[in-house]
Amino acid sequence: MKKMPVVFVGHGTPLNAIEDNEFTNYWKSISKKFNKPKAILSISAHWVTNNGSFIQKEKEPRQIYDFYGFPKRLYDVKYPAKGNMDISEKIINILDLEIDNNWGIDHGSWSVLSRIYEDADIPVIQLSIDFNKSFKEHFEFAKKLEFLRDEGVLIFCSGNIVHNLALLDSSIVGITNVAKVFDDFIEEKIIDNKLEEIISLPENEEFRDVFYYSVPTSEHFVPLLYAIACKDSQDKIEVFNKGGVMGSITMTGYIFG
Repeated sequence: MKKMPVVFVGHGTPLNAIEDNEFTNYWKSISKKFNKPKAILSISAHWVTNNGSFIQKEKEPRQIYDFYGFPKRLYDVKYPAKGNMDISEKIINILDLEIDNNWGIDHGSWSVLSRIYEDADIPVIQLSIDFNKSFKEHFEFAKKLEFLRDEGVLIFCSGNIVHNLALLDSSIVGITNVAKVFDDFIEEKIIDNKLEEIISLPENEEFRDVFYYSVPTSEHFVPLLYAIACKDSQDKIEVFNKGGVMGSITMTGYIFG
């Protein structure tokens, strides 16, 4: 079986589940780039836990609408993906995880997957983000998931490299200069395989202001750490949806494989 890629997607607003734009149009093309996966392991910015990492293990995980104040037609989107009990169990055994089925498949997963695999015919398993882990701990933890690529599982990571809701400005087309500096920095380090410079960003005093402008809280950035941890040096790197919206949200994504 050919090794599956790793995908990081900048997911942006939940409205991307129902709107056609430059970002969602690219998402629709992703499924044509590689073989259909056996299952999808999703690391979404929207499932954060405080006391460890948890995984879903159920035949029919529920879809949740973890947002409010959006148009009714967004709540009408159904993505009835199944789970995969065997793959969940394998991950549990290798990473020594506990099961938590109380969350469900959140919009960080389904708002994008509904555009990539609209038939919802591929099992989806979510893995939570442990709020208490450092960047280095996330990276080392995530490396244990790389084996899934050889078993037909797509590792799908959903967040945003720059995600600062407090500074959103609807009058801005694209992103600010500061957001671009950070987005370009991440791309450069990924292309050059200087991953340690990404992992050590919280300790980089010279880059501190740019980093905290772009990553005021870590949950939307951490999925990128999972993606780069599961890539290998032989992977081709495709950068897509470069740029972003409203100043302080980037949509930049990566395919490793």
